[in-house]
Amino acid sequence: MAKGRVTIDREQCKGCSNCISVCPTKILYLDKENMNSWGYYPAAITDMEKCIGCANCAMMCPDICITVERLDKEEGK
Repeated sequence: MAKGRVTIDREQCKGCSNCISVCPTKILYLDKENMNSWGYYPAAITDMEKCIGCANCAMMCPDICITVERLDKEEGK
C-alpha cells in the first residue's frame, strides 16, 4: 500500500539523480527513453505502490521539481 504519491515535473528536471540516490525504496530512475525539451533525461518512478512518503527525493531536488503527497490509509489503497 502506497503511503505517498510522487509527482515529478519532468520538463524542469535536469536529471541530476540526487533524488535517486536518497530514495530508500529505490523506485526512482532516470528515464533514458524520454528526453525533455531541454535535452535532459528526467527522473521517473518505477512503482508508486512502493513509495513510503518520506519526501527525501523532494528535499534533495535542487530545482524543486518533485512534490510528495502523503496519503492516509484510505487514499493509499
